[in-house]
Amino acid sequence: MRKLTSALRRTLLIGTATALVSVGGVALADIVAGTPTPSPSFNGPVYAIAHRGDVVYVGGSFTGALVAGKTVARPRLAAFDARTGKLLDWNPGADATVRALAVEGGTVYAAGDFDRVAGMSRDAVAGLDAATGALTPLKHTVLGQPNALAVGNGRLYVGGRLTSVDGVARANVAAFDTATGALSSWAPTTDDTVNALATAGTRVYLGGSFHKTNGVSSTLRLSAVDGVTGVLDKTFLPKPVSQVFALAADANGLYAALGGQGGRAVSYTFGGQARWTRVFDGDAQAIAALDGTVYVGGHFDKACTTTNNGAKGLCTDGSVPRVKLAAIDAAGNLTPWAPMGNGVVGVRTLASAPALKLLSVGGDFTTMGGSAQKRYASFTVSATEGTKVPPAPPSPYAASYNFDSTVPDGSWDDGSGNRHTLRAAAANGGAVRIGKHGSGQGVQFPAKCTGANCPRVVLQAASAPGLNPGTRNLRYGAYIQLSQAETSAGENILQKGTSTAPGGQYKLQVDGVSGKPSCVLSGKGSKDLHVAKSPKSIADGEWHTLECRRTGDKLEIVVADQVEGSATVPADLTIDNTQPLSLGGKGTGVNNDQFHGGLDDAWVAIG
Repeated sequence: MRKLTSALRRTLLIGTATALVSVGGVALADIVAGTPTPSPSFNGPVYAIAHRGDVVYVGGSFTGALVAGKTVARPRLAAFDARTGKLLDWNPGADATVRALAVEGGTVYAAGDFDRVAGMSRDAVAGLDAATGALTPLKHTVLGQPNALAVGNGRLYVGGRLTSVDGVARANVAAFDTATGALSSWAPTTDDTVNALATAGTRVYLGGSFHKTNGVSSTLRLSAVDGVTGVLDKTFLPKPVSQVFALAADANGLYAALGGQGGRAVSYTFGGQARWTRVFDGDAQAIAALDGTVYVGGHFDKACTTTNNGAKGLCTDGSVPRVKLAAIDAAGNLTPWAPMGNGVVGVRTLASAPALKLLSVGGDFTTMGGSAQKRYASFTVSATEGTKVPPAPPSPYAASYNFDSTVPDGSWDDGSGNRHTLRAAAANGGAVRIGKHGSGQGVQFPAKCTGANCPRVVLQAASAPGLNPGTRNLRYGAYIQLSQAETSAGENILQKGTSTAPGGQYKLQVDGVSGKPSCVLSGKGSKDLHVAKSPKSIADGEWHTLECRRTGDKLEIVVADQVEGSATVPADLTIDNTQPLSLGGKGTGVNNDQFHGGLDDAWVAIG
């Protein structure tokens, strides 16, 4: 994707987003304080945090805790009092990075790159007494790198890049009996790395960069398996658009932190439906839920005011500063909580302790909340603290597609957050090709062809009331590339409705072999076509921004910021049809007005 260059459109959309932030209503949410509570700092990154009672356990690649200006030896594992911040004597030590921690009863489990813990041989996974740091009998040979731990159903679950345990094949996930330490027969599989685990009831949720769970291709990046049998739960198929780095669960559902072209935090129901999405200008690497608020950490610096982002993850419709940390209420509203960390990597891990109303933050930062706080910080919720927060502004788009987030089943995410997902419909082997455009991706439609058996493909989103403008103002457009050799009698780029179907239509097309773009409207109950056409060809092999604008009784076509043609339309012209939103043609039948060029940044805005 490349950011659209239309100065007018950019001004209109950013202005809209800013107004929505400033004048929106309020919602109440309990959030943690903006100033960290007393705690040790560390001389190296913190990768993992776990809570047990009043004790916070941390793991990472540090070798010492920093207390009152002094370094106290704590090789990659440490513990301290959550209420006072006092460093505890618990000091088992590990000889390499600890990447994950989990607590069950009186045992702290650790996983990572180590070969020795507490001075004894432990390959990548170890159990430690929560009070003394003494090793438990848990001891195995693990081939690969563990990234995540979770406990439940009498098992310790491990996820990462794993190939075997004690010579027994395991495909990125494994489990151990918490009573005996023995390798469990529980053995679901993924085809790539598992970064995150979460348990809720008898389910175990897996998140990562994989595309298949238990060999099923529709389970990419986030899936659920039975915590006892390992059987895939085929009712949970959320299909996040990019790699999952972290997971958290509470009574209301599951929360995922995603990477990609800008990071995302997504709230899912236990049925796999997305409830809300927040977008950032960098990866979201950590997530935790506490008292109805979801906290997100990563290496972002800004939270986008809508779900649209562009090249290199930059927010295209406005943003607010949220340096490495942000908080989101139960309705998906961004709260004003902004303690402002620092660093490139920023926050690596978050963990909550509901009984203490405590949020723990770990990573590579060295300041937090305006004060020196190296690699660990904790925040608490006061019993009376209630903060007014603005609601998340709606996207100014009805639908938006940047084609940077794709999944193997051929669907494309709607960046507006309105869930108008695009899916391919094809005939005669037609398919779109994904190609590089700027720092992101665009799609290329089938080459020019004549005859009844030509490959044909369109990308369609199901009809929905939110895609019908009625009599309201309407803007829609796309970034396209078309060569002279790819032109034909007519090629449809974006449309909803056809001239022969009731309900009216809006359409962006390229007319004739000359390659001149035009905008077309027709109204409900009328066959009259209203066309605004550019006199200039765009069939030169370069990328061009095209935009159609209906404002009252005027229809305009805009090419690269310039109005190139206009037409008058009835002020009461109404578009309200039941046809899908289609990109690349009007359908898959013969004479579908197939588009043969490249497409990126397609969008519709209403009102």
